[in-house]
Amino acid sequence: MMTENDWQQFVETSQREYERTQEQLKEIDMLIQQTSSEVDRLVKQNARAAAQMRQIESQFETVPRDDIKATFNSLLENQQRLFTMRGQLEKLQSDQRYLTQLAEILQLVSQNLGPQDVSLQEEEGETAAPQQMMVVNIIEAQERERLRLSRQMHDGPAQALTNLVLQAEICERLFDRDADRARVELGELKSNVISTFQKVKGFIFDLRPMMLDDLGLVPTMKRYADGLSESGYAGIALSITGKERRLAQHKEVTLFRVTQELIHIGREQSRATNIKIALDMGETQVRVVVEDNGNGFELDDDLTSADASRLGLVALRERIEMLDGTLNFDSSPGQGLRTTFLLPAGEEEAPPLL
Repeated sequence: MMTENDWQQFVETSQREYERTQEQLKEIDMLIQQTSSEVDRLVKQNARAAAQMRQIESQFETVPRDDIKATFNSLLENQQRLFTMRGQLEKLQSDQRYLTQLAEILQLVSQNLGPQDVSLQEEEGETAAPQQMMVVNIIEAQERERLRLSRQMHDGPAQALTNLVLQAEICERLFDRDADRARVELGELKSNVISTFQKVKGFIFDLRPMMLDDLGLVPTMKRYADGLSESGYAGIALSITGKERRLAQHKEVTLFRVTQELIHIGREQSRATNIKIALDMGETQVRVVVEDNGNGFELDDDLTSADASRLGLVALRERIEMLDGTLNFDSSPGQGLRTTFLLPAGEEEAPPLL
């Protein structure tokens, strides 16, 4: 049961988080202004360089080769810097949107859940605080996922497509001047197109694996683990026991997403090089254990530590508990992270009709 003191601490923590988020927003606002100014400067600089290149092309036979090469390289460098700065600006704007939404949520919590609500909370069976906290955690988890996907899109497909545009421009300019070099560039462009296509496929798979709807949890987990291992993301070892079968769709999605997030935490936050996943399809329950050899974290039973908050572990636990499951973490600095979660299996489900 939540006491008045516990309630007040919750409100104060929300207020501190709101103030911290406001400070982060100020910093990002300043960075956005600086980056926008730099983008504007580079746009003008790129326009001047392009005009200079067009002038040289009109006098191609009389301009020294060294001058042509220097101008061409300068134009490419300007374009690369412009693409890079635009990407940074988009990322900052994405971070700004996330922090703005988070600040609005925290402000609502800190302003509307003051000490005066304690008596009302007691009259209503002391359910308001857990419900409010669950809503906050779920929304934060959703925004963290959106932010992660935004960064992944920027660092993966978006950057790769930018490079393809630059390579295509190089090929176009070389086509009538140096056929041999143009063929070499076209070969590299073809290889990069194939690589970019694979990155886009991986990004789509992360967004929503179609296999999950078509074939179910077990084949999707196998495909996901194999893909991570092949890409060198980390050493992934997946073991599956029990009877392979379909579960309710919402349970398959939850089991996959929680596993996916734990792998991400292990690799990106804990710097793990090896991650073990054990999936047991029991008769009455499904049990998943995800264990890594990373740096580990300082965690307590109620997940109130800074590490637990930063990693979004509370939201993961609540996502499992909403389906009448359990989730437990075992970690300490230098000892990696071991997570065990269970969900009731329920009746075997037929695959969805498309």
